[in-house]
Amino acid sequence: MIKSELVQRIAEQNPHLFATVADRIVNTIFDEIATALARRDRVELRGFGAFIVKTRSARQGRNPKTGAIATVPENVTRRSERAKRYAIGLTASPQAPCTPIPQAERCRPDSAPTEAGVVGASKADHFSLLLTHQVELPR
Repeated sequence: MIKSELVQRIAEQNPHLFATVADRIVNTIFDEIATALARRDRVELRGFGAFIVKTRSARQGRNPKTGAIATVPENVTRRSERAKRYAIGLTASPQAPCTPIPQAERCRPDSAPTEAGVVGASKADHFSLLLTHQVELPR
């Protein structure tokens, strides 16, 4: 689903709203999430998930090719955590009951889909729509 489809669905489910108003609502929500992340606040949407800004401090590293010591600067990243109910829903197929996938199968990138669902999906897959609304974080 892309943003325009989300706006269209909101407008269809709320006939008293024009599509332009639904578009403004969606943009406001994304802008508020982006602004909160720029302030390095945690954004938690109960039942959906959370968006977190993590700061990794500067450290000493090594160039793997030459072995020379290098300074790795401070790094700011965005992370997302999905709600538990979506963690089950993303790994379950429509034919199979919602059973957890064993950790050993989940971690193997070369593993094939099983009866319980698709394995190897990252945590951020469910939030791809929201995370594409990029914002430059201050350092």
